[in-house]
Amino acid sequence: MSADNSNTENTVATKFDHSHPYYLNASDSPGMNLINTIFYGRGFPGWRRSVLISLSAKKKFGFINGDFRPPDLNHVDYEQWACCNNMVITWLMNSLTKNIKDSVMYSKTTRELWESLESRFGKTNGAKLYHLQKELSGLT
Repeated sequence: MSADNSNTENTVATKFDHSHPYYLNASDSPGMNLINTIFYGRGFPGWRRSVLISLSAKKKFGFINGDFRPPDLNHVDYEQWACCNNMVITWLMNSLTKNIKDSVMYSKTTRELWESLESRFGKTNGAKLYHLQKELSGLT
């Protein structure tokens, strides 16, 4: 084997086995629905739980929680990381209404998109919840 061939081999992307988080199954596609529920702005905790379970089953949870950070642009694994990141982004966007999708469309990473959704929909308003519960308890 010549020196040129060995240098070429070092630039070839790594092949990932099915247990690696950067592995994409042949059935994984951008048009796929990760979950069967569309998030329309209400019921975030249940929608969130369904997404987290599905991503965990696909070994892609680290894209949401930040464990799978992007490698350097010139790293041999960057292209596959970007492919997986973009796949998870499309899966998430497939489960959002158009208005919500439009608001997170330009997120560069799955983590960035997730943090945006968490900050907007994941926080409960304690005062509002108290008043609603108070009103409900007064109903007969």
